[in-house]
Amino acid sequence: MKGSILVVDDEKGQREILSAILGKEGYPVTVVPGAAEALERLEAEEYDIILTDLKMRGISGMDLLERILDRDRGQCVIIMTAHGTIDSAVEAMKKGAFDYLEKPLERDTLLLTLERAFERLALLRENRLLQKRLEETRGITGIIGTHPKMKEVYRIVNKIAPTNSTVLIYGESGTGKELVAHAIHDGSPRRAAPFFAVNCAAIPDTLIESELFGHEKGSFTGAASREIGLFEAAGSGTLFLDEIGEMNPAVQAKLLRAIQEREIRRVGGKATIPVDVRIISATNKDLEQETRRGNFREDLFYRLNVIRINLPPLRERGSDIITLAEFFTEKCCREAGLELKAVSRPALKLMMNYSWPGNVRQLESVIERGVLMTDSDTIQPEDLPAEILREGTPGGSVSIELPPEGISFEDLERDLIIKAMERAGWVIGKAAPLLGMTYKTLQYRLEKFSIEKPEKKGLGR
Repeated sequence: MKGSILVVDDEKGQREILSAILGKEGYPVTVVPGAAEALERLEAEEYDIILTDLKMRGISGMDLLERILDRDRGQCVIIMTAHGTIDSAVEAMKKGAFDYLEKPLERDTLLLTLERAFERLALLRENRLLQKRLEETRGITGIIGTHPKMKEVYRIVNKIAPTNSTVLIYGESGTGKELVAHAIHDGSPRRAAPFFAVNCAAIPDTLIESELFGHEKGSFTGAASREIGLFEAAGSGTLFLDEIGEMNPAVQAKLLRAIQEREIRRVGGKATIPVDVRIISATNKDLEQETRRGNFREDLFYRLNVIRINLPPLRERGSDIITLAEFFTEKCCREAGLELKAVSRPALKLMMNYSWPGNVRQLESVIERGVLMTDSDTIQPEDLPAEILREGTPGGSVSIELPPEGISFEDLERDLIIKAMERAGWVIGKAAPLLGMTYKTLQYRLEKFSIEKPEKKGLGR
């Protein structure tokens, strides 16, 4: 069933036209002749979208908008306006209206705008549901771990969440960067407003600008209607830009302006639109190095890097593996409708010895696999993936035959490092435990011996 719509207009003919169009499209629609009647209906019944005229006798559409937003029921308000009052409609959008439509209304534009409004409502409601689940299962910050490095993360989050400062989160893939961004949003005065996340690496360069800033009708091929971007959709909420280091230079320049001037311009548009969104970004790249290489704007880097949070990889907080394993086991059992299981000591020992290149996300996947694969009430070593069995099992002594002419320790070390890297698929996090080294130590040795992954060569004709 489609969402419900309340139409507010003091012109009888306009009400009848809208009722006919929306009813034919299957929308449950109610029409009232003024804002006073609309407020009475809103007390008696909930509507998803309120489609209201701006200029009406008695209570104006602007006043109605403010009263609806004060109720904070998560409803969308769309303003209808004559051409001479567009400035007032733009002012209404600044106050929180979803969009405005010019009279006389075009049927296709009306239906497209309603479709986008319902999509936004679905996102907002999903967001609130996810926030509720996070609060129920993961406590205040939504992050699990008691390692000192994680306690430092909690300290920074709690300190900066109530502010409006931009935040840059550093961390490898799977360390929980989006969870930290959520925790900052949930601890801020913006918590009731939307939280939107966008992966800058997953959206093509040709679409990322429109995704963030929106576009006007006809601004490019396929732009059949005006679309608002995430900067506008987020309102006074939070926008999380993941993999910010992958953003192309042209969009970097526009993002810098949006942060500095607190205003945006839609693709193909001329008017500037004020925005009040908090920016949290994340990366697994060294952005300082990227700026030196000319791949990332230095001025944007300093705008984003006001508050920096470094998320440690799972291999650097091994004491949290047991806590996380217990949490994910209980979670997976509950979601699968199974009796509560546990992780056996031998399986935990293997996991403690593993380097976890995929970090917490990989650990959750391993636990889910173990919960579903085990035939007993405990996850055993045989229920774990082969790479954990192989790497997590301590090897015996290694026998190395000394050549008659002898060999230098440096040549031997270099040869062993190359063999370990080849076995680990050139992943430092996997190779380091094979050599009894830390990640940073192996990284230093690779640089010392100028060891690089060999490039694949194409076959000649």
